[in-house]
Amino acid sequence: MSGRATDTVPRGTLDAPADGPGPRLRGVVWQGALLLCVLLFLAYLTQRHWPTVRSGAVRLALADQGWLAVGAVAAVGTWAASALAQQGAVVERLPGVRLVAAQFAAGAANHLLPAGIGAGAVNLRFLLRCGLPMGRSAGALAVKGGAGGVSRLALIALLVPFCPGLLRVPELPLAWLVGALGAVALIAAVAAGPLWPRCRLALRALMADVRAVHARPGRAVALWGGSLAFAALHCSAVVAVARAVALPLPAPEVALLYLAASGAAALLPTPGGLGSLDAALVLALATSGAPAATAASAVLGYRMLTVWLPLTPGLLTLAVLLRRKAL
Repeated sequence: MSGRATDTVPRGTLDAPADGPGPRLRGVVWQGALLLCVLLFLAYLTQRHWPTVRSGAVRLALADQGWLAVGAVAAVGTWAASALAQQGAVVERLPGVRLVAAQFAAGAANHLLPAGIGAGAVNLRFLLRCGLPMGRSAGALAVKGGAGGVSRLALIALLVPFCPGLLRVPELPLAWLVGALGAVALIAAVAAGPLWPRCRLALRALMADVRAVHARPGRAVALWGGSLAFAALHCSAVVAVARAVALPLPAPEVALLYLAASGAAALLPTPGGLGSLDAALVLALATSGAPAATAASAVLGYRMLTVWLPLTPGLLTLAVLLRRKAL
């Protein structure tokens, strides 16, 4: 490959479904049903705890505007950090302005589809439009996702010594542990069967992409620096909003609780963690000593800066990119 970005992609690459419309339609139905259940549960919790939610909204309206501005700057920085990490995941140079715009649009799309499907689809189309083949585009997304996960774990390990006793490993029943081990054994048996040749080829291609990226120090710095910055800026946004509403918890504890809550919310793949992350973070802050109303206002402020305010501009950006065939 020449490495030069182009705006062409073979016709039918993105539009032809691999497995037919049936499985895709069933997947959309199940995802919609799951989202509806989560939203209904969130509505039930809101109705049950309405005085706390209302008090949190009032507190947010009276919050320190300076700290809210700091949170807004951190939220905007997450798009640049995501673009930096995506550039670091490929050897070819990507068009900078379009790359940042794609990350902004991907953030909006991620709040419409669960489990990161929206952001993944936007970034995949962007990389394909830049001339990368399907296999390498998917590999770049996997490299970026892996670096993001490792970066979050690194931040957790860095914050744990400053917050002794804050996180506790839950005691799981023996039946759960046996079930988990059985599931792992079943997955290993399936992978070792007919699927193993395909898995081996995919892993070999992925490792080739990882080695190619890390063979260029600039790309490796962009990948890991952007991934760390992305997670750190989200923590900074939460901490800034917590300071704005006078949440009585130290900044390292708020950041660590956010990382833990977002990891737990990932087990329930709702769009952008809507509902699952909100409930988990409010619960984590409240059980760590923060008043429930203050915790609710902090989460509302964080969501306002990272989801609701950028949502409409992000969707408009997505529409423009699609209209100009940049995606």
